[in-house]
This record gives sequence, structure tokens and C-alpha cells, in this order.
Amino acid sequence: MYLWIKAFHIVFIASWFAGLFYLPRIYVNLAQETNNVATARLLLMARRLFRFTTMLAVPALLLGLWLLWLWMEAGIKGGGWLHAKLALVVLAIGYHHACGSILKKFEAGVNKRSHTWFRWFNEVPVILLLLIVILVVVKPF
Repeated sequence: MYLWIKAFHIVFIASWFAGLFYLPRIYVNLAQETNNVATARLLLMARRLFRFTTMLAVPALLLGLWLLWLWMEAGIKGGGWLHAKLALVVLAIGYHHACGSILKKFEAGVNKRSHTWFRWFNEVPVILLLLIVILVVVKPF
């Protein structure tokens, strides 16, 4: 059972992060767009992607909690790497929330950030996923 839960957890994490990789890319385009029709289309894409990405995050996190619970039931101690990984997961949830807040600003027409800022913002989930995977696979501490 553990391996099935782990497999689905990995699939949902990969899917969730795919959305977190692409959504800020839409924000880059929104920050540059001047055509109202194109802006409306990009906002629709961003809304749908954020909603779908949120739906993918929920099972990813629930499956992760289930795995953590199974570890605790078995008496397995994860060590420092697990605490660091969980802290990074909290940051990923915060990033996801920030994406939702940014979307609301674009919808209200009050975005003040440049496309360059969004290009840098777009790198955050890449770094988070890289660090999480290293911690889980290598378990450096």
C-alpha cells in the first residue's frame, strides 16, 4: 500500500509543480500585454490553470500527509532532511497562495510588477522542487 500512495503522491506533486511552473509564465505575458482581447484570454488561461493547479495540490498534500502518518506509525524517524523538506513544502504552499493573490491583482487591473520581476518569480518553484527532490533522494542530514 505504501508504494501505491508514494507513486500517486509523486504524480500529483509533478502535476502541481507543472502548474506552478507555467502560471507565472502567463503572468510574464500579462505584465507585457497591452491588447485588451489578449489580456482577457491570458486572464482566462491563468484562472483555469490556477483552479486546476489547486485541485492537483490538494491530493498531493493529502497523500504526503498520509505517507508521513504511515512513517510515524511504523516508528521511522526522518531526520533533519524531512524537517527541511516539510519546511520547503510550506514555502511551496505559500508560493501557490502568492500566485492566487497575483492573479487577483491582474484581474483587478492593479498589478504593479514588471515582466522581469515575474521572470524571476517564475524560478522559485524550480528551486523549491530541486531542493525537495535532493532532500528526499540524497537525505544529506
